[in-house]
Amino acid sequence: MRTENSCIWRLAPVLIVGLFFWTHVDVVLADPYEDAAWQELETAHTVIRYQDPKDLTKLNARIRFPGKNWGIIRLFKPGDIKDLRSMVVRKVDIIFERAQQILGMRKPMKKVSIRVYQNRAQLHQAYKTIYGGRCRIRAWYRYRNNSVYVNVRDLNEGMLAHELAHAIIDNYLDVRPPRATAEILARYVDSHLKR
Repeated sequence: MRTENSCIWRLAPVLIVGLFFWTHVDVVLADPYEDAAWQELETAHTVIRYQDPKDLTKLNARIRFPGKNWGIIRLFKPGDIKDLRSMVVRKVDIIFERAQQILGMRKPMKKVSIRVYQNRAQLHQAYKTIYGGRCRIRAWYRYRNNSVYVNVRDLNEGMLAHELAHAIIDNYLDVRPPRATAEILARYVDSHLKR
């Protein structure tokens, strides 16, 4: 009896360590671009997910959209991170609302996630992880998780509006349109954004 108990006590640390690794193996083997590394900035219509505060600065610089009520954005000082966050929020919401206006598709909907990758390699790795193939596009929208995927170094307001239009179209209509139809509508938003 005594030897059985001592054997159990000798195995206990091994079992505890094994249980620890078994429950934490996902963390150890996780994709470097998984959720733990992302920071979030919530807007009225989206949740912007980024990995580094510098990405917000780049995102702000890449979006140059002089829409309605744009003048207030210029009042912010560029160096303050709180003001930078406010500028990005406002710009993204203006683009989202303009896309809704162009499409004539205004209704409350679930917030769209915008995943901002730091470079093309990261974006292509995300594509490969999701779809298992080589990425041949600059940005995309994925209905399954209601997310837009962009590379902050290769982005402009038209591209963002285009991808947000896909989200608006897919979430507005009761039945999602054929891919070619959705693409025509998204291109229309892109080309009419600044008119």
